[in-house]
Amino acid sequence: MPNHKKTERDHIEIARGKLLTAILPHVEFDGWSPTALDMAINDSDVDAGLAAQAAPRGAIDLAGAYHRQGDQLMLTAHQSTDISDLRYSQKVARMVQFRIEAVDNKEAVRRGMTLFALTKNMGEGGQLIWGTVDQIWNALGDTSTDANWYTKRGTLSAVYSSTILFWLGDDSEGCADTWAFLDRRIENVMQFEKTKAKLKETPIGRGIAGLFDRFQKPNDDHKSDFPGYRS
Repeated sequence: MPNHKKTERDHIEIARGKLLTAILPHVEFDGWSPTALDMAINDSDVDAGLAAQAAPRGAIDLAGAYHRQGDQLMLTAHQSTDISDLRYSQKVARMVQFRIEAVDNKEAVRRGMTLFALTKNMGEGGQLIWGTVDQIWNALGDTSTDANWYTKRGTLSAVYSSTILFWLGDDSEGCADTWAFLDRRIENVMQFEKTKAKLKETPIGRGIAGLFDRFQKPNDDHKSDFPGYRS
């Protein structure tokens, strides 16, 4: 069987992986910073030119890669765990738990939140969170194409973000307090959905629903970085 010849993209991906592994010990002290990146390049023995291709904007590219790595670990955990017997709300909560459990470095997350809280990075930080919840809904088989596509992701983004903040300060055994907090937030969302359904039964509610139903899920064929596109 012939050996697969690595492409330039393969080398860049390998370098990014090495840099990500090497930078994490330094992030605790220096954050996702140029200093941490320089030490990661030195520790990983990645060529400086290749490092510039793997992280052209610097450490923020590695912070984004670290977040997306967590998303992939979440999907792996979901694929290897049978949650079919759970109620739908429990499945959503379990997916969020998978995502949080995929992280083994709280300080890297804390420093990442500080980085993406900066005005110039807020858009990218929001996109990363949106991408996470988009993958959660897709993994659970969401087929909505109207305004619900947006409201589901917007609502879960708020739940996910607040749960992460709680988790960062949680020192309970097994993060029990975090999972209890998550369950309460999910229950609040379910109550909101029930209220919204009742509102739709009223004349005013039907009118409002008709207005929002004009919003449609982004076209999958449209080339964009906006989460939800599949091109």
